[in-house]
Amino acid sequence: MNNKNHKLATKLIHAGVEPDPTTGAIMTPIYQTSTYVQAAPGDHKGYEYARTQNPTRTVLQNALAAIENGTHALCFGSGMAATDAVAKLLMPGDEVIVANDLYGGTYRIFTKVFALYGIKFHFIDMGNAENIRGYINSNTKMIWTETPTNPLLNIVDIEACAKIAKEHKLMLVVDNTFASPYLQNPLDWGADIVLHSATKYLGGHSDVVHGALIMKDAALEEKLRFIQNSCGAVPGPHDCWLVLRGIKTLHVRMERHCENGEKIANYLRNHPKVGKVYWCGFEDHPNHNVAKKQMRGFGGMISFTLKDDNMDAAMSVLKKTELFALAESLGGVESLIGHPASMTHGSIPREERIKNGLVDSLIRLSVGIEDVDDLIADLAQAIG
Repeated sequence: MNNKNHKLATKLIHAGVEPDPTTGAIMTPIYQTSTYVQAAPGDHKGYEYARTQNPTRTVLQNALAAIENGTHALCFGSGMAATDAVAKLLMPGDEVIVANDLYGGTYRIFTKVFALYGIKFHFIDMGNAENIRGYINSNTKMIWTETPTNPLLNIVDIEACAKIAKEHKLMLVVDNTFASPYLQNPLDWGADIVLHSATKYLGGHSDVVHGALIMKDAALEEKLRFIQNSCGAVPGPHDCWLVLRGIKTLHVRMERHCENGEKIANYLRNHPKVGKVYWCGFEDHPNHNVAKKQMRGFGGMISFTLKDDNMDAAMSVLKKTELFALAESLGGVESLIGHPASMTHGSIPREERIKNGLVDSLIRLSVGIEDVDDLIADLAQAIG
C-alpha cells in the first residue's frame, strides 16, 4: 500500500500491512517457524532461517519505518537489545556524548558493559544543545539523547542536536520511547537513528517485551542488520504480532494518555502536599517551547515530589494507590506508579542521580487510559 501521503492515524492501521496472500487474512499471520524449506540450495524465497528473517517481523519492520517516516526498521528482543546493537557500531577509543537524564538501563549498559571495551561516555545536560560542543573531540562518534527524558521529562531540542551532529559528522541517536511516533518523529528533525522500547506505548498492553530501531540510511541499516543477525537478539513472531496489533490503536490510546496526563498534572500541581511536578506541557517547564515545536502533544508521563520530601512520605503514597499499580515499565493502558531511585534508575549511583535532580523521593506516573476522575480520586486518597 502506498502510504506516503496518508495521515498518521491511517498509517498506524495500514502501513506495511497487506492481506495474507494465501488466505486473505486481514491480520498478519504469526509465522511460528524456525526454518524455511528451500526448493534448492539458495532458492529460499527471501527466507532461510528465522533468526535472519521472519515474515511477521518483516511486516512489523515495514510498519515501524512508515510511522516514523523512515525507510528502514529493525526489531529486537528488547529495547536494551536495540541499544546494544547501536553501541556495537562503536570501536575501542570512540567517545559518546549522552544526555545525563536517561533510562537507568541505558546508563548501566554504557558504564558497566561498553566502557569495559574502551568506549568513553560523557553524561551531560542537554537542555541547551550548545553544551554538546564542549565535549566534542576527534574521538567523538555519537550523540545519544532521550526526549522527553526518563524520569524528569526534560526536553532536548532534536533539531539543534542534529545541526551540531552534522557539523561534526557525528551520529545522532534519539530514544523516542516516552513520546511514541504519535507525538514525535525525530527523523524529521534530523536524527540518524530512532530507538524505541516497543514494550511501552507501541505495544501498549503490558504483554510484550520488544525493541526497535528506525533510520533512513540504507548503509547504516545494513550495518545494524548484520549486527541484528550475527548477535541474534531478535524477537519471536508472536511478539512482533503483538506490537503490530498495538500499533493499530496507538493514536486513540495516545490521545487519552495525553488528555488524562494533562488533567492529572494540573491536579498534582494544585495539590497542597505536592512539591514539584515534572510534565512538559506546563508553559513554565524548561524548553516547553521546544516541546511545542517538535511534539504533537505532551504525553502521559509525569513525575512529582512531595513537599514533605522524604523517602517515608513517598513510600506511603506508593503503597496506598489502588488503580495506579506499583510496577516498572510504562505506556500500557493501565496506570502505573513507580519509584525511579529504587526501580528503573537503581543502577545509577546515588550521587549521580542527585546531581542530575533525581531525588530519592521522586515518584513517576505512567498515566493510563482509565476514567481520569477515578485516577484523580486514587491519587487523592493516596497522597491524603
